[in-house]
Amino acid sequence: MNFIGIRRKEIGVLNNTTEWIKGGHSEHQIVLMISLMVGVCTGLTAFVLKSIIGEIEHLLTSNFDAEKTNLLYLLFPAVGILLSMLFVKYIVRGDISHGVTKILYAMSRGRSRIKSHNRWSSIIASAITIGFGGSVGAEAPIVLTGAAWGSDFGKRFHLPPKTLMLLVGCGAAGAVSGVFKAPIAGLVFVLEVLMLDLSFSSLLPLLITSITSVCVSYAFYGTAPQFDFSLSKAFTIDIIPGCILLGVVCGLVSLYFTRAMNWFEGIFGKIKKKRYKFILGAVVLGILIYFFPVMYGEGYIVINQLINNVPAKDIMHNALFYGNDSNLLIYLGLVLIFKVFATTATNGGGGCGGTFAPSLFLGCIAGFIFAHLWDDIFGLSMGTSFYVSPKNCGLYGMAGLMSGVMHAPLTGIFLIAELTGGYDLFVPLMIVSVISYLTIHTFEPHSIYAMRLARRGQLITHDKDNAILTLLNLESLIETDFKTVTADMQFSKFVVKISKSHRNIFPVVDKSGRLQGVVSLDSVRLYIFRPELYKQYTVGMFMKEPPATLDINDSLKVVAQKFEDTGAWNLPVVDADNNYLGFISRSGLFNSYRETLIKFSQE
Repeated sequence: MNFIGIRRKEIGVLNNTTEWIKGGHSEHQIVLMISLMVGVCTGLTAFVLKSIIGEIEHLLTSNFDAEKTNLLYLLFPAVGILLSMLFVKYIVRGDISHGVTKILYAMSRGRSRIKSHNRWSSIIASAITIGFGGSVGAEAPIVLTGAAWGSDFGKRFHLPPKTLMLLVGCGAAGAVSGVFKAPIAGLVFVLEVLMLDLSFSSLLPLLITSITSVCVSYAFYGTAPQFDFSLSKAFTIDIIPGCILLGVVCGLVSLYFTRAMNWFEGIFGKIKKKRYKFILGAVVLGILIYFFPVMYGEGYIVINQLINNVPAKDIMHNALFYGNDSNLLIYLGLVLIFKVFATTATNGGGGCGGTFAPSLFLGCIAGFIFAHLWDDIFGLSMGTSFYVSPKNCGLYGMAGLMSGVMHAPLTGIFLIAELTGGYDLFVPLMIVSVISYLTIHTFEPHSIYAMRLARRGQLITHDKDNAILTLLNLESLIETDFKTVTADMQFSKFVVKISKSHRNIFPVVDKSGRLQGVVSLDSVRLYIFRPELYKQYTVGMFMKEPPATLDINDSLKVVAQKFEDTGAWNLPVVDADNNYLGFISRSGLFNSYRETLIKFSQE
């Protein structure tokens, strides 16, 4: 009874707070207050998630002897994936994977509604997965959690879809800001990866959420950057050729990462039973982590080691390579190749995590390897001007991989600068990020998050025309007041149909309702006033194929293109079995486009 009483008091306080915020405040003021609350919530959830992951990992691996391999690396990842699967199946009872993709999909549907359970479910599932060794990042789940907070507050205050979309962006910005202590990167991430068009006034809520979230993180962790880094070699113009080449390398590694992940995800997608997916994921992940323990968890410890020149033996802990420092580059090269399979196996097997951390992890390794090869090939030493610092290149590589994988060069630049305090390296970070983005964009037009939706035509892009067409709902545009006729119908009966219709097109269907063709009023106009001919003709004699048919699953972009190609004013809509559903008119489509554009552009 006491618990029920406490719960009722909590609900009462929440309702009173909601009513106070609603009362006497404009929508803009309400959004600003909500953005502050979202910042607090995302900052706290980021702290909780990182704390749980750290505690689980410390509990499981702190007693491992670094000089020896450990068979528990084969077991722990499987246990983590299994626990995460059971949690999702029996407690969440829903799908919580691919956090950023789910946000993009929610926005592409024009609703921006994230299920409320994502405020906590993604945190628990990803903490279990990563703490037990899952080779993924916690950032995508925390971004989904932040978006869920924004969506939940927006729904509670009954805000319109455009504002709800902004609050989802606030949640995502707060999540990135809080988990990385990087407020600028959080803001830029939303602009580059999630949002399609923002006015100046829309930036204020995003800034409030980002600043609030990072202040919460400062309260728990202090104001120091997440990674310890001291500049060993200042930027000079002599290293620009090396930076350009590193950018190309990062773009190609990003391409490999993206395509290898899609290929391996496709294998998991072909497996129907979840237990077989679990077995495949657990076996692949366990074997890879056993041979390459640096793949355990997020990998941020390894990043800190590489950018601080720690001994090679510390990096190759618990590995078969331990004690053979000369094989460090070979070891890291193998990690660079196989990390993508560990990440995909984690999520494909039933775990929960994202690609933020794997991108940073691989980028640091790629930059570190590149620097050593560059210096060895050209016989350079620290005293020569063309020498590139491996620790600096680790940062450049992190920015380059993030720019390539996410198609977000600004996010890569600002995130690395804020993560390490390496603001003196802005120019090389910019060079590597831009070149990496341009390299992968030559082969892949969409980021690893967006390509799944782009293939289905459900992606909101930075192109406003495509964005508006994506926000429209095909089913809502279907007009069903057309009189249907059959091919064997006598012309006299058809004339009666014409007299009762205010349309000039008549769909011809069979007894099962499947579309056979169309008859236009213009094609029969000369015969309507000649009753003596009525018995000589049937509808089928005037029937023609429509210029094109629209599938109910077509995207609005495809629909618009069919209207453009055919020049038609009305096109019939059918389902997968060719059953007639109605018509979409060109005027109806573009009237809806204009209305949505007006709403979309309003503040």
